[in-house]
Amino acid sequence: MSLMAVHPQRLAVAKTYKLFIGGAFPRSESGRHLIARTPNGDHVANYCNASRKDLRDAIRQARAAQPGWQNLPAALRGQILYRVAEILESRRSSFLPELSLTGLDAKSAGRQLDLAIDRIVHYAGWTDKLAAVFGSVNPVASPHWNVTAPEPCGVVAAVCPDSPSLLGLVTLLATALVTGNSVVAIASEKEALSAISLAEVLAVSDLPAGVVNILTGIRSELAPALASHQEVQAILDAGGDPAVSAILAGGTSTNLKRVALWHYNAAQWESEELENPYRILDTVEFKTAWHPSAL
Repeated sequence: MSLMAVHPQRLAVAKTYKLFIGGAFPRSESGRHLIARTPNGDHVANYCNASRKDLRDAIRQARAAQPGWQNLPAALRGQILYRVAEILESRRSSFLPELSLTGLDAKSAGRQLDLAIDRIVHYAGWTDKLAAVFGSVNPVASPHWNVTAPEPCGVVAAVCPDSPSLLGLVTLLATALVTGNSVVAIASEKEALSAISLAEVLAVSDLPAGVVNILTGIRSELAPALASHQEVQAILDAGGDPAVSAILAGGTSTNLKRVALWHYNAAQWESEELENPYRILDTVEFKTAWHPSAL
Protein backbone atom coordinates (compact mmCIF):
# COMPACT_ATOMS: atom_id res chain seq x y z
CA MET A 1 0.00 0.00 0.00
CA SER A 2 1.39 3.42 -0.91
CA LEU A 3 2.14 6.15 1.59
CA MET A 4 -0.38 8.46 -0.08
CA ALA A 5 -3.11 5.82 0.31
CA VAL A 6 -2.42 5.69 4.05
CA HIS A 7 -2.06 9.47 4.41
CA PRO A 8 -4.11 11.03 1.60
CA GLN A 9 -3.78 14.53 3.12
CA ARG A 10 -0.01 14.40 3.59
CA LEU A 11 1.79 17.73 3.21
CA ALA A 12 5.28 17.98 1.75
CA VAL A 13 8.03 18.95 4.21
CA ALA A 14 8.91 22.57 3.50
CA LYS A 15 12.59 23.48 3.46
CA THR A 16 13.74 25.58 6.40
CA TYR A 17 16.44 28.13 5.55
CA LYS A 18 18.74 28.69 8.52
CA LEU A 19 22.10 30.32 9.13
CA PHE A 20 25.42 28.52 8.56
CA ILE A 21 27.80 28.99 11.47
CA GLY A 22 30.67 26.71 12.44
CA GLY A 23 29.52 23.93 10.14
CA ALA A 24 26.05 23.84 11.74
CA PHE A 25 22.68 25.31 10.76
CA PRO A 26 21.33 27.27 13.73
CA ARG A 27 18.34 29.56 13.72
CA SER A 28 18.95 33.19 14.55
CA GLU A 29 19.17 33.75 18.30
CA SER A 30 16.77 36.68 17.85
CA GLY A 31 14.01 34.51 16.40
CA ARG A 32 13.45 37.02 13.62
CA HIS A 33 12.86 36.06 10.01
CA LEU A 34 12.55 37.62 6.58
CA ILE A 35 10.27 36.59 3.71
CA ALA A 36 11.50 35.49 0.29
CA ARG A 37 9.11 36.46 -2.48
CA THR A 38 8.91 36.02 -6.23
CA PRO A 39 8.98 39.14 -8.44
CA ASN A 40 5.17 38.94 -8.37
CA GLY A 41 5.15 39.15 -4.59
CA ASP A 42 4.25 35.53 -3.92
CA HIS A 43 5.52 34.12 -0.61
CA VAL A 44 8.18 31.48 -1.30
CA ALA A 45 9.85 30.82 2.05
CA ASN A 46 11.00 32.33 5.33
CA TYR A 47 14.68 32.72 6.14
CA CYS A 48 16.58 33.91 9.19
CA ASN A 49 17.28 37.55 9.92
CA ALA A 50 20.70 37.36 11.57
CA SER A 51 21.45 39.50 14.60
CA ARG A 52 24.69 41.09 15.77
CA LYS A 53 25.16 38.18 18.17
CA ASP A 54 24.87 35.75 15.26
CA LEU A 55 27.56 37.80 13.51
CA ARG A 56 29.86 37.66 16.53
CA ASP A 57 29.33 33.90 16.80
CA ALA A 58 30.22 33.48 13.12
CA ILE A 59 33.39 35.57 13.46
CA ARG A 60 34.46 33.56 16.51
CA GLN A 61 34.04 30.32 14.57
CA ALA A 62 35.93 31.77 11.58
CA ARG A 63 38.81 32.90 13.81
CA ALA A 64 39.11 29.45 15.39
CA ALA A 65 39.06 27.64 12.03
CA GLN A 66 41.38 29.93 10.07
CA PRO A 67 44.83 28.71 11.24
CA GLY A 68 44.03 25.09 10.43
CA TRP A 69 42.79 26.02 6.95
CA GLN A 70 45.86 28.16 6.27
CA ASN A 71 48.21 25.39 7.40
CA LEU A 72 46.78 22.78 5.05
CA PRO A 73 48.98 22.12 2.00
CA ALA A 74 48.02 24.50 -0.80
CA ALA A 75 47.28 21.64 -3.18
CA LEU A 76 44.90 20.11 -0.63
CA ARG A 77 43.00 23.38 -0.30
CA GLY A 78 42.63 23.31 -4.08
CA GLN A 79 41.30 19.75 -3.98
CA ILE A 80 38.74 20.70 -1.34
CA LEU A 81 37.52 23.66 -3.39
CA TYR A 82 37.29 21.40 -6.44
CA ARG A 83 35.20 19.00 -4.37
CA VAL A 84 32.79 21.88 -3.64
CA ALA A 85 32.42 22.40 -7.40
CA GLU A 86 31.78 18.67 -7.89
CA ILE A 87 28.95 18.64 -5.35
CA LEU A 88 27.46 21.84 -6.74
CA GLU A 89 27.45 20.28 -10.21
CA SER A 90 25.65 17.19 -8.88
CA ARG A 91 22.95 19.34 -7.29
CA ARG A 92 21.99 21.34 -10.36
CA SER A 93 18.42 20.08 -10.24
CA SER A 94 17.84 21.69 -6.83
CA PHE A 95 19.62 24.98 -7.54
CA LEU A 96 18.00 25.82 -10.88
CA PRO A 97 14.41 26.10 -9.58
CA GLU A 98 15.64 28.13 -6.61
CA LEU A 99 17.45 30.59 -8.87
CA SER A 100 14.38 30.80 -11.11
CA LEU A 101 12.28 31.96 -8.15
CA THR A 102 14.13 35.27 -8.29
CA GLY A 103 12.77 35.99 -11.75
CA LEU A 104 15.52 34.45 -13.87
CA ASP A 105 14.45 32.41 -16.87
CA ALA A 106 15.75 28.85 -17.16
CA LYS A 107 18.58 29.86 -19.49
CA SER A 108 19.82 32.68 -17.24
CA ALA A 109 19.59 30.50 -14.14
CA GLY A 110 21.59 27.78 -15.86
CA ARG A 111 24.20 30.27 -17.00
CA GLN A 112 24.66 31.67 -13.48
CA LEU A 113 25.04 28.17 -12.06
CA ASP A 114 27.54 27.19 -14.78
CA LEU A 115 29.61 30.31 -14.12
CA ALA A 116 29.55 29.71 -10.35
CA ILE A 117 30.83 26.15 -10.77
CA ASP A 118 33.47 27.17 -13.29
CA ARG A 119 34.67 30.01 -11.07
CA ILE A 120 35.24 27.68 -8.13
CA VAL A 121 37.26 25.36 -10.37
CA HIS A 122 39.24 28.33 -11.72
CA TYR A 123 40.27 29.61 -8.31
CA ALA A 124 40.87 26.10 -6.97
CA GLY A 125 43.67 25.87 -9.51
CA TRP A 126 45.38 28.94 -8.07
CA THR A 127 45.93 27.61 -4.55
CA ASP A 128 49.36 26.09 -5.27
CA LYS A 129 50.43 28.66 -7.86
CA LEU A 130 49.84 31.94 -6.08
CA ALA A 131 53.09 31.89 -4.08
CA ALA A 132 55.16 31.26 -7.21
CA VAL A 133 53.43 34.04 -9.18
CA PHE A 134 53.30 36.75 -6.51
CA GLY A 135 56.19 35.75 -4.22
CA SER A 136 59.76 36.76 -4.98
CA VAL A 137 63.40 36.47 -3.98
CA ASN A 138 64.64 40.03 -3.62
CA PRO A 139 68.18 41.20 -4.37
CA VAL A 140 69.70 43.01 -1.39
CA ALA A 141 73.09 44.64 -0.87
CA SER A 142 74.02 42.58 2.17
CA PRO A 143 74.84 38.92 2.97
CA HIS A 144 71.20 37.87 3.33
CA TRP A 145 68.46 36.00 1.56
CA ASN A 146 65.42 38.25 1.27
CA VAL A 147 62.16 36.51 0.37
CA THR A 148 58.63 37.91 0.01
CA ALA A 149 55.64 35.57 0.16
CA PRO A 150 51.84 36.11 0.12
CA GLU A 151 49.91 35.15 3.24
CA PRO A 152 46.20 35.33 4.14
CA CYS A 153 44.88 38.29 6.11
CA GLY A 154 42.91 36.04 8.48
CA VAL A 155 39.15 36.48 8.86
CA VAL A 156 37.52 38.06 5.81
CA ALA A 157 33.99 39.46 5.78
CA ALA A 158 32.21 39.27 2.42
CA VAL A 159 29.20 41.54 1.89
CA CYS A 160 27.51 39.96 -1.12
CA PRO A 161 25.65 41.65 -4.00
CA ASP A 162 21.89 41.33 -4.30
CA SER A 163 22.30 40.02 -7.84
CA PRO A 164 23.70 37.72 -9.12
CA SER A 165 23.23 36.14 -5.72
CA LEU A 166 24.93 32.77 -6.21
CA LEU A 167 27.70 33.86 -8.57
CA GLY A 168 28.55 36.89 -6.42
CA LEU A 169 28.77 34.80 -3.26
CA VAL A 170 30.85 32.09 -4.93
CA THR A 171 33.31 34.61 -6.40
CA LEU A 172 33.89 36.35 -3.08
CA LEU A 173 34.31 33.05 -1.23
CA ALA A 174 36.69 31.58 -3.79
CA THR A 175 39.04 34.56 -3.93
CA ALA A 176 39.30 34.70 -0.13
CA LEU A 177 39.63 30.96 0.50
CA VAL A 178 42.45 30.36 -1.99
CA THR A 179 45.23 31.61 0.28
CA GLY A 180 43.88 30.29 3.58
CA ASN A 181 41.50 32.97 4.84
CA SER A 182 38.29 32.05 6.62
CA VAL A 183 35.11 33.90 5.64
CA VAL A 184 31.97 35.33 7.18
CA ALA A 185 29.58 36.14 4.32
CA ILE A 186 26.44 38.27 4.48
CA ALA A 187 24.24 36.94 1.69
CA SER A 188 22.07 38.84 -0.76
CA GLU A 189 19.12 40.52 0.92
CA LYS A 190 16.79 40.00 -2.04
CA GLU A 191 17.86 36.54 -3.22
CA ALA A 192 19.11 34.79 -0.09
CA LEU A 193 17.84 31.24 -0.61
CA SER A 194 20.61 30.00 -2.89
CA ALA A 195 23.20 31.13 -0.32
CA ILE A 196 21.91 28.70 2.28
CA SER A 197 21.64 25.97 -0.33
CA LEU A 198 25.32 26.61 -1.11
CA ALA A 199 26.01 26.28 2.62
CA GLU A 200 24.49 22.79 2.44
CA VAL A 201 27.00 21.97 -0.30
CA LEU A 202 29.87 23.28 1.82
CA ALA A 203 28.68 21.29 4.84
CA VAL A 204 28.99 17.96 3.02
CA SER A 205 32.26 18.79 1.30
CA ASP A 206 35.67 18.38 2.93
CA LEU A 207 35.80 22.05 3.94
CA PRO A 208 36.59 22.25 7.67
CA ALA A 209 33.77 23.55 9.85
CA GLY A 210 33.96 27.28 10.49
CA VAL A 211 36.08 28.15 7.47
CA VAL A 212 32.97 29.52 5.75
CA ASN A 213 30.04 30.99 7.67
CA ILE A 214 26.99 32.39 5.86
CA LEU A 215 24.47 34.79 7.38
CA THR A 216 21.21 36.04 5.90
CA GLY A 217 19.87 39.36 7.10
CA ILE A 218 19.88 43.11 6.65
CA ARG A 219 23.24 44.60 5.72
CA SER A 220 22.61 47.99 7.31
CA GLU A 221 21.95 46.32 10.71
CA LEU A 222 25.05 44.14 10.62
CA ALA A 223 27.49 46.63 9.06
CA PRO A 224 28.34 48.63 12.23
CA ALA A 225 29.18 45.47 14.21
CA LEU A 226 31.16 44.11 11.28
CA ALA A 227 33.13 47.33 10.83
CA SER A 228 34.09 47.61 14.49
CA HIS A 229 34.94 43.96 15.15
CA GLN A 230 38.61 43.54 16.05
CA GLU A 231 38.87 39.97 14.69
CA VAL A 232 37.95 40.91 11.10
CA GLN A 233 41.07 41.68 9.08
CA ALA A 234 39.55 42.44 5.66
CA ILE A 235 36.16 43.23 4.12
CA LEU A 236 35.08 42.59 0.54
CA ASP A 237 32.23 45.05 0.07
CA ALA A 238 30.06 44.03 -2.88
CA GLY A 239 26.72 45.16 -1.47
CA GLY A 240 26.50 48.22 -3.67
CA ASP A 241 24.97 50.37 -0.90
CA PRO A 242 26.89 53.67 -0.43
CA ALA A 243 25.58 54.13 3.13
CA VAL A 244 26.75 50.66 4.16
CA SER A 245 30.07 51.19 2.38
CA ALA A 246 30.65 54.36 4.39
CA ILE A 247 30.02 52.48 7.65
CA LEU A 248 32.41 49.68 6.66
CA ALA A 249 35.10 52.16 5.60
CA GLY A 250 34.74 53.95 8.93
CA GLY A 251 35.67 50.78 10.78
CA THR A 252 39.10 50.51 9.22
CA SER A 253 40.65 52.65 11.96
CA THR A 254 39.81 50.18 14.73
CA ASN A 255 42.32 47.53 13.70
CA LEU A 256 43.57 48.78 10.32
CA LYS A 257 41.37 46.27 8.49
CA ARG A 258 41.34 46.68 4.73
CA VAL A 259 38.14 47.28 2.76
CA ALA A 260 37.97 46.47 -0.96
CA LEU A 261 35.03 47.72 -3.02
CA TRP A 262 33.53 45.17 -5.42
CA HIS A 263 30.63 47.23 -6.73
CA TYR A 264 29.83 45.60 -10.09
CA ASN A 265 26.73 45.17 -12.20
CA ALA A 266 25.39 41.76 -13.26
CA ALA A 267 27.30 41.74 -16.55
CA GLN A 268 30.59 42.55 -14.80
CA TRP A 269 30.10 39.69 -12.34
CA GLU A 270 29.90 37.34 -15.31
CA SER A 271 33.01 38.79 -16.93
CA GLU A 272 36.32 36.95 -17.09
CA GLU A 273 37.82 40.04 -15.48
CA LEU A 274 36.67 38.64 -12.12
CA GLU A 275 38.86 35.59 -12.75
CA ASN A 276 41.98 37.76 -12.71
CA PRO A 277 44.26 36.40 -9.96
CA TYR A 278 45.03 39.94 -8.83
CA ARG A 279 41.56 39.86 -7.24
CA ILE A 280 42.97 37.43 -4.70
CA LEU A 281 45.36 40.11 -3.45
CA ASP A 282 42.48 42.02 -1.81
CA THR A 283 42.70 39.51 1.05
CA VAL A 284 46.45 38.89 1.04
CA GLU A 285 49.32 40.33 3.04
CA PHE A 286 52.95 40.05 1.97
CA LYS A 287 55.53 38.87 4.46
CA THR A 288 59.19 39.61 3.82
CA ALA A 289 61.78 37.50 5.63
CA TRP A 290 65.54 38.07 5.95
CA HIS A 291 67.95 35.20 6.49
CA PRO A 292 71.73 35.48 6.84
CA SER A 293 73.80 33.79 4.17
CA ALA A 294 77.50 33.22 3.64
CA LEU A 295 79.39 35.75 1.55
